[in-house]
Amino acid sequence: MIVPLPDLLIAGAPKAGTTALHAALQHHPQLFMSPVKEPKFFLTDGPPPARGGPGDARTYREHVWRREDYEALFAAAPPGTLKGEATPFYLYDLNAQRRIQAAVPNVRIIAILRDPVERAHSNWTHLWSAGLDPIDDVVRACAEEGRRIAAGWAHFWHYTSLGRYGEQLAHLFTLFPREQVLIFRYRDLVDRPAETLDRICAFLGVRQGLVTQVPRENVTAHPDASPRHTLLSSFRRRLPATLAEPIETLLQHRGESRRPLTWEQRSGLLPYFADDIALLGEVTGEDFSDWLGPRSRSGGLVGIRPPSQRQSRNGRATSPGSAQPGSAQS
Repeated sequence: MIVPLPDLLIAGAPKAGTTALHAALQHHPQLFMSPVKEPKFFLTDGPPPARGGPGDARTYREHVWRREDYEALFAAAPPGTLKGEATPFYLYDLNAQRRIQAAVPNVRIIAILRDPVERAHSNWTHLWSAGLDPIDDVVRACAEEGRRIAAGWAHFWHYTSLGRYGEQLAHLFTLFPREQVLIFRYRDLVDRPAETLDRICAFLGVRQGLVTQVPRENVTAHPDASPRHTLLSSFRRRLPATLAEPIETLLQHRGESRRPLTWEQRSGLLPYFADDIALLGEVTGEDFSDWLGPRSRSGGLVGIRPPSQRQSRNGRATSPGSAQPGSAQS
């Protein structure tokens, strides 16, 4: 009996277009992407933690951690199709990398790398707009990261650590041969979607030219800091999960797309990444030094927020007409 485990994993990074890529690949007839976009199966050896930072308990309850439940995600795959899922924390979590190697050593791995300062800003804005992060400035929020990690807050709060791709890939390449790993930049997905999708299909060995567009998924909202936001956020962090969603809707109502970083903010965050950007160049043989300077483009890069779209809440879809029920956006 063939064990229904994935042939491909979109392993990272969060806020780097993994939701949009998952949605695009769902339309390829030779691919079967799991109906739950972000099952997080390889993040634990058993049940996930019960506690963490604000909102983490709800996310932990959504982990697909039982082997039989995970296999069931791929049971409907038509014969001959490649099965895949997208959990953008697999690249970051070194133990998850080891679990993947033990379970599916021949799996194909896709890693999307986004300017780590932009990625951290988008990550913080996501949690700010959801009323979960009470700190209204990304630089100050990143300064709290060590304390939050020590307190057991979930990966999505690791704003700067998630963007240290050099360390992550150096470890990944001790477990998998490089020909099993496809690395490309987030901007490739944004600026050259058809070409990038063809590159992905070539890497997977499926027909090119069948998927050419990347949908606008999970465009990050950026509400203003205001007494209203402070009040609603305070309620949201105290409410049980069943009552939190209407508050998030109010927080993100008519929310604009993420606004650009100032150079002062960017220069305040670059020291978290400078050494790792150098390591990334050594590991990949590519030049990422453009990440060390000012950006000619900043803010949200996947288009204007579609009307009525709410960003995802780390594990399930939230916007009508976007991903299918049971999926997630990152």
